Amino acid sequence: MERSREPVVHGRGAQSDAVPTRFGLATREADGDWRDHMESLDGPPVKLRTQVTEERPKSILSFNRSPDIFFDRSVNAYRGCEHGCVYCFARPTHAYHDLSPGLDFETKLFAKPDAARLLRETLAKPAYRPAPIAMGTNTDPYQPIERRYRITRAVLEVCLDARHPVTITTKSDRVLDDLDLLAEMARMDLVAVAISVTSLDPVLSGKLEPRAASPAKRMAALGKLVEAGIPAHCSIAPVIPAITEEFMEGIVARAAGLGVTSAGWIPLRLPHEVAPLFREWLSVHFPERGEKVMSIVRSIRNGRDNDPAFFSRLRPTGVWADLFRARFRLACKRAGMEKGKFELDCSRFRAPEVGGQLRLL
Repeated sequence: MERSREPVVHGRGAQSDAVPTRFGLATREADGDWRDHMESLDGPPVKLRTQVTEERPKSILSFNRSPDIFFDRSVNAYRGCEHGCVYCFARPTHAYHDLSPGLDFETKLFAKPDAARLLRETLAKPAYRPAPIAMGTNTDPYQPIERRYRITRAVLEVCLDARHPVTITTKSDRVLDDLDLLAEMARMDLVAVAISVTSLDPVLSGKLEPRAASPAKRMAALGKLVEAGIPAHCSIAPVIPAITEEFMEGIVARAAGLGVTSAGWIPLRLPHEVAPLFREWLSVHFPERGEKVMSIVRSIRNGRDNDPAFFSRLRPTGVWADLFRARFRLACKRAGMEKGKFELDCSRFRAPEVGGQLRLL
């Protein structure tokens, strides 16, 4: 794979901001003559800044019927994610806003301040029937702007008040900011937390996930969750062939040493615009092995960059996939760990009071 001639966009995962062609959006084209001389004309490039737009949706609970995932409902407090993970399968959703799944996805974010109120109103409906709500399924509920908005915490307060079970997936140790709520929910079997650890190399992590917590911080967070009695799961996601797969055994061993009893792995997925973004990332950071990486990806995805079909999109096939499965099983066996499934309690559910204060009792 030829090295990209474009300069590296430091501190971000994506290297460009092209809009998708799937929806017939207006394309962006940089003037070549101006780019050749832009520093002499305009000075050094301005550092990309994160912009946040508040949106007011009419509902916050999303339902799905996918046979591939363990939940049928989810809450996403934010659109876009400042973590900037270049491989993020949620990137194409930014095209719904006429924005780029590349740099726009990680710099032009949307927050939903009314999420807790909307959820309380939904849970209070007479016809509502409880089942675990998944958080972190599209964008990270503990990305950096959560420290300012605290939307995720407000949603958890509603769930604790209603005794409603929740699962959380994150790449941030910021989840520990809500340790008080999570510990209280855990005592009633209302919560389980998965922290995704992609590698054990902070330099590599800084390229793959430039604004996510370092691997050491994520591991430490897993340990603190275990100490607090909160069901914790180590998710090795995604496993990227010839890039992060070498860390699989080490991650399992490290997590087991912290008392984590559950782990799993998810192969790299490259839907829609994620595939060209990832190829571009490879051309910048790993041009010498880019073709090998993509060759293995295609081998586990039936000859394509991505397999979107139900029942197969999360179940890679082929020799390489079998090898990853065998390695993971052996690593878990050595560490005394299983691909656990946490049983959350829906029987405690009580409809919240709308318009009043939270009970939290």
